[in-house]
Amino acid sequence: MSLRLSFYGGAGKVTGSNFLIEGANGKVLVDCGIEQGADFCEECVYGPFPYDVKAIDALVVTHAHLDHVGRIPKLVRDGFRGKIYMTPATRDLAELIMRDSVGILSEEASRRDIAPLYGEKDVDATSSLIETLEYHTEKEIPACRQAGPTGLSVYLRNTGHILGSASVRIKDEEGVAVALTGDIGNSPSPLLPDWEPVTDADALVMESVYGDRNHPSQQARTEILAEVLKRAIAKGGAILIPAFSLERTQLMLYELSNFFSAGTLPKIPVFLDSPLAIKVTTVYEKWGPTYFKPETEDEMKREESIFEFPFLKQTPSREESMSIEKVPGPKIIIAGAGMSHGGRIGHWETRHLPDPSSTLIIVGYQAPGTPGRRMMEGASSVRLGGNEIKIKAKVENLTGWSAHADRDELLKFAHASLPRPKAIFTAIGEPSAERFLAQRIHDYLGARAIVPESGQTWEITKDSVKQVPV
Repeated sequence: MSLRLSFYGGAGKVTGSNFLIEGANGKVLVDCGIEQGADFCEECVYGPFPYDVKAIDALVVTHAHLDHVGRIPKLVRDGFRGKIYMTPATRDLAELIMRDSVGILSEEASRRDIAPLYGEKDVDATSSLIETLEYHTEKEIPACRQAGPTGLSVYLRNTGHILGSASVRIKDEEGVAVALTGDIGNSPSPLLPDWEPVTDADALVMESVYGDRNHPSQQARTEILAEVLKRAIAKGGAILIPAFSLERTQLMLYELSNFFSAGTLPKIPVFLDSPLAIKVTTVYEKWGPTYFKPETEDEMKREESIFEFPFLKQTPSREESMSIEKVPGPKIIIAGAGMSHGGRIGHWETRHLPDPSSTLIIVGYQAPGTPGRRMMEGASSVRLGGNEIKIKAKVENLTGWSAHADRDELLKFAHASLPRPKAIFTAIGEPSAERFLAQRIHDYLGARAIVPESGQTWEITKDSVKQVPV
């Protein structure tokens, strides 16, 4: 018996994760994400899927980031009718992310003069197919279109990346197994438990976003954030934090709450200027007692909320957002998009980047070609909303706050998976990071490491991993 693994997204790119696993009698997708950044491919996003959508028995979702769930409603619109498996927290977060995307995708389609990728009714249809699955539960995957069982099962483990994130292990009746990590967390995290190793797969597909770089330690990155904020506050201007609504915003709120409570920072106004981030934070409050690490759960019980403080103001409406302008500095504005490629942060950047007293703090991965990436790399101006904006504000790049594991942690994850895998695929990364991590896995661990290409299919047995000829 064997499984076939095909790379239809996430090979040579950070975004757009989409993998197909085929057994003798069943087909399962893992993730169905959208591409983002400069390597955005219109045909890859809006075009047909490179497989028969109606023949797919199930979709398993690793976590709720847009580059892992952003094309699921299109998959359903195009005819997929199988079950969609994910953790309960991922279900709540994914629905928020997909619904938020409807308006954004509609605007994008209008600019490109094409039909929208999907609409509200497609998200409704998607939600009706979701079945939640807890960690550490073996689930037999039923057939969707044909008679008889698929012979495949799925098993989830915590990856510590964001709330509810999971690695996926798919196994056939003979025990041949392939595992896909989705994204691996930057452990230790202030909120989430450390990632769990995957030791029962004959082939492992692992992310490699930071496969060629290391992060500062948790203590160091917290101290750096505090020092950067102190300097920014002393300048008296606006402090802008473009933050992903899912996970990064919650981490920033948690750290700010701690800083203010300890007297590390003077108490200044903080605005959470993102309707999506406000809703996501509510989901974090709901599921924190289930998914946070024990010490953070205890903190929630003592303090009720670990994300709120007296001078935090949420501004969900456009009118409330605009009222921030009337508040003199210093003030902190947390808003999306995390790569400065849309959302409310663009308004505040247009307003404050030309001001030398202002500070922009970058706390997450910036895809090539995005405004955030250009600012991170030292550009003197950036194009926002069709206008070229001069940058006189101080730009601080704090990469240690990424939710992704760094080079050494990824190598540690790969080592923990051995000796069973016959091959480890380094995917979900820029090509240079994928190659660098693959070389380290080979050199340091003595394991076979493969950098896959988009469209490739590999056959996996208990004894071997080999490419299927085109």
